Parts: sequence; C-alpha cells; structure tokens
Amino acid sequence: MTSNDRSSEQSVVFIVDDDDAMRAAVGRLVRSIGLSVVLLASAREFLAQKLPNGPCCLVLDVRLPGLGGLDFQVELAKANIRTPIIFLTAYGDIPMTVKAMKAGAVEFLTKPFRDQDLIDAIQLALERDQTRREEDSVVLVLRSKFETLSPREQEVMAYVTSGLLNKQIAGEIGITENTVKLHRGNVMEKMGVRSLAELVRMADVLGVHGPKA
Repeated sequence: MTSNDRSSEQSVVFIVDDDDAMRAAVGRLVRSIGLSVVLLASAREFLAQKLPNGPCCLVLDVRLPGLGGLDFQVELAKANIRTPIIFLTAYGDIPMTVKAMKAGAVEFLTKPFRDQDLIDAIQLALERDQTRREEDSVVLVLRSKFETLSPREQEVMAYVTSGLLNKQIAGEIGITENTVKLHRGNVMEKMGVRSLAELVRMADVLGVHGPKA
C-alpha cells in the first residue's frame, strides 16, 4: 500500500485493483494532478482503512478477488459508506454498467481508458463528496439545535411547520393557546430563525413532520 502524507482536509483517492501494474499506473496518474493516493489490492483492504475527514473517492476494479466490485458497491451502501465510486473494468457490458450507475456510481470506464476521462471522473466524484459533506454538516448543526428543544417544543415545532394555527395546536395537544405561543417563541429562538418559512425549511431537512392543517 502506498499513501501520501495528507491533512484532514486534503482530497484522497482510494484505488482498489488487484493488478499491481494497473494499480501503480493509476496511482501515478492521480498523483500527477496533485491528489493524495491510497493503493489497495482488495475490497477488504479498503474496509480496513480509516476514511479521511476531507473529500475522497474510490476508483474500483469490477473484478476483484473475494468480494467483487459490484457486490462491494452494494455492501458499502448497506453500511452507509457513501464514498463516490468510479468503476474500471476490462470486461464491461451494458447490463453491468447500468447496474453500477443506477446504484450511484459516478462513472464506469472500460480499460484501456483515456487518462483525461478518469481525471474528469475523479474530479466530479470529489466535488460530489465535498457537496455531500457540506450538506451533512448543515444537517448536523440543525440536529444539534433541534435537540436543545424540550419534547413539548419539538412537538409544537412539528405542528407549526405542518401549517396548524396556534388555536388548532392547543386543541391537538391539550394546552392553552398562550402556552403554544410561548413554546413557539422558544422554538424560533433556539432554532435561530426569524420567520416561519425558515423554520419550515429546517423541519423539512430534519424530517420533522406533524399532521397537515
């Protein structure tokens, strides 16, 4: 295995191929554009790696010893490991390509491939991973704010963002309308919003829903 020094934010490309010469050649190509590389011979070796904090992607041979590339893609999805995948194969066919792409692969390249095609695919994969990480970070912040709400405030937020009026909410959960207003104000303050529209967007991101008005 070969690995460049990498900071927590540096982009990393994992290359998994049991062909030593191909693995080394792809590694040289990726390093030539200034990216950090980790070279691995099997899917299991990848699972043993600690994933970086920065953007990363996986350049994966379809035919590997043990767990093959397409099966490994399925296993990663089950484990909620969302590293973008670029497939390489010398034996590609249309059904195989369709299966990989439908399961979320960034690209499916047949050997021998153009260097620029792989570079373009890697750059796209890293951009996707960076976007996903930013979105995950936003959700984490919102979830942290939501967890500062009391159970009753969380309940009120769900009703409010579903379009119910204060009077309706009071009737639904058996409290006074003034108490609903108090909880609603606390929710707005703790979630750091000034408008109902902002709160609704947050609820959508968090998957917080109550009965529709």
